[in-house]
Amino acid sequence: MEEYLRVGVVSNVHGVKGEVKVYPTTDDIDRFEYLKKVFLSKGREQKEYEVEGVKFFKGQAILKIAGVDDRDSALLLKGSDILVDRENAVELEEGEYFICDLVGSEVVTDEGGRLGELTDVLKTGANDVYVVKTDDGKEVLLPVIDECVLDIDAENKKITVHVMKGLI
Repeated sequence: MEEYLRVGVVSNVHGVKGEVKVYPTTDDIDRFEYLKKVFLSKGREQKEYEVEGVKFFKGQAILKIAGVDDRDSALLLKGSDILVDRENAVELEEGEYFICDLVGSEVVTDEGGRLGELTDVLKTGANDVYVVKTDDGKEVLLPVIDECVLDIDAENKKITVHVMKGLI
């Protein structure tokens, strides 16, 4: 399992006092209100920062990060991933998973055969869709509905599915 979870990306600076605009990659933008610390990662570098303030504007979070007090310092953070450790991650409800914990899972059918590996999760309006790469290199799209996804074992990275007619 990933140690850190990405909750946003620094998209630009905001003003001249070191604030940064953050494009959220989390389902709940309001979670930024409760962040006290974040990890910023750009390439191989990763550094912990304290969050001094948060406000929202046009679907983005505006963060004031301790020690970043001018526009030039904020510009250096542009393109950085905003990460949180698992301790500060949102609480998941029963049957909810972080996508990063599912990607790479082996996908098997209810008939006992291997379908392939989960490579991505597409977010649609109605339900998520699992992208599975088969062993022969094809992609299969599986709707994340009870009739199709029968069991998820995130700890062992194994997902059991029922392949409905027309999906392959």
